Amino acid sequence: MAAPTFETLLYDVEDGIATITLNRPDRMNAFTSGMMLDLIAAFNATDADDAVKAVIVTGAGRAFCAGADLGQAGGDTFNYAQRGDGAREEAKVGGVYRDGGGRVALRIFDSLKPVIAAVNGAAVGVGVTMQLPMDIRIASTDAKFGFVFARRGITPEAASSWFLPRLVGVSTALEWSYTGKVFPAAEAQERGLVRSVHAPDELLRAAQAICREIIDNTAPVSIALTRQMMWRNLGAAHPMDAHRVDSRAIQSRGASGDAKEGVGAFLEKRPPAYPNRVSADLPDIWPEWSPPEFR
Repeated sequence: MAAPTFETLLYDVEDGIATITLNRPDRMNAFTSGMMLDLIAAFNATDADDAVKAVIVTGAGRAFCAGADLGQAGGDTFNYAQRGDGAREEAKVGGVYRDGGGRVALRIFDSLKPVIAAVNGAAVGVGVTMQLPMDIRIASTDAKFGFVFARRGITPEAASSWFLPRLVGVSTALEWSYTGKVFPAAEAQERGLVRSVHAPDELLRAAQAICREIIDNTAPVSIALTRQMMWRNLGAAHPMDAHRVDSRAIQSRGASGDAKEGVGAFLEKRPPAYPNRVSADLPDIWPEWSPPEFR
C-alpha cells in the first residue's frame, strides 16, 4: 500500500510501525483544521493497512503540539462562526460547530491498532488532550503539559472531560484544568498521565520497543478486539456488559486460525505467525453497540 502524504504530518511505515509526526515545527506543531483532517485521514490509513501493527504519534522539532494556532485568527481563534472555517462549517450539526479536537479524539478512540504517544516537547491545550485516547504515553525530559483552557477563556475539549478523569482521577483532572498550569514530564508521570520519561534521544527508541513487544508476540485481530473491549467498557453500566462481550470474543477467537497458531507456537516453542488480518477477519462482537450521534 502506497504511503499517504499530508500537508501537516509526516507518515512513515517501517517494520509494522506507522509513525505519524506532527509537522509544523515553525509553529511548534500548532493545531489547525488542516491538521485535524490530516490526523483523521492518517488513522483511516493505519486502520486500512494490514502492514501496520502499531502506531506512534510524535512531533517534529522542539514541540509535540503547542495547542491551537492562535496566530491565525487571534481572539477569534475559537469563534468558529466568525472565522468561517470551511472544515468547521462542513461538520456543523443542528447549529452547533463540532469541536475539531474532539473529532480527532473520537477517531483515535476508534483505532483498530494500538497507539503510542511519544511526547517530545511542549504539549498544551489540544496538544495534550489529543493524547488522551492514545493507549500509552511516554515523554521526553523536555516535555511539558498544560490543560490551559480556562486561561484562554474557554473550556476543556477533545472529549477530555471524559478521558482525563478516567486516566488520572477526577481530583487531578480538576486541579490541572482549574489552574491551567504548565507542568513537567515528572509530574505527568507521578500523576499517571505518562508511563515513563526518557532522555530526548531515547524517546523514539523507547516507543518503538513497546511496539515491538506487541508486534512480535501478539495476534493483530486480538489486539484490535482488546483495544475496543478496554476502551468501550469504560462506560459500561455493569460487569455483565463486559461479560457478554468477552463471551462473544473468546468464542470467535477460540475457533480462529490465530488461536490454533498461538497455541501451536507456544507448545512448539517457536515464534507465532498469525494468519488472520484485521481488514478481513475482525468479528463483530458488539450487537448492542452503536456509536452515539452528534447533536
